[in-house]
Amino acid sequence: MKEAHAFALFPGGFGTLDEAFEVLTLMQTGKARIIPVVMLDRPRGNYWEVWMKFITDPLLKSGLISEEDFSFFKITHNVPDAVAEILNFYKIYHSARWVGERFVIRMNDRLSKAAVVNLNKQFDDIVRKGEIIQGAALPQEKNEPEIWDLPRLIFTPFRSRFRALP
Repeated sequence: MKEAHAFALFPGGFGTLDEAFEVLTLMQTGKARIIPVVMLDRPRGNYWEVWMKFITDPLLKSGLISEEDFSFFKITHNVPDAVAEILNFYKIYHSARWVGERFVIRMNDRLSKAAVVNLNKQFDDIVRKGEIIQGAALPQEKNEPEIWDLPRLIFTPFRSRFRALP
């Protein structure tokens, strides 16, 4: 998990399920960076749909996980869709890190002003103070000079409501 930039999971046994739950748990709790997780089944297969029912009925319906947790992964049935999911994830997103209580999302390209306005409307419930701004590297990020020039989204979230941002 530490060195991975994406996860592709295929139908399997206990080890597969262990890996799936480990990666999802680490991202959900903020102990690992958010990366694309693709659960690839064979065409017309139902392995991951059965797994979804398994986690939806006892976990979601009991309030042990939230609807937002389902945005950590994507189920696909063919390789081109799985590849597209991973490539699309990294089209704009580069990486993220915490700087004190602020969350900094580093991007490969700037967003339009309208997109930032839309983010503030769509995610106002997770912003604890201020708003989501598009800016430059913070002084605390000087230890990463290779990405100093990337644009950033910077905001201070309520950590308890912060789950599914890329």
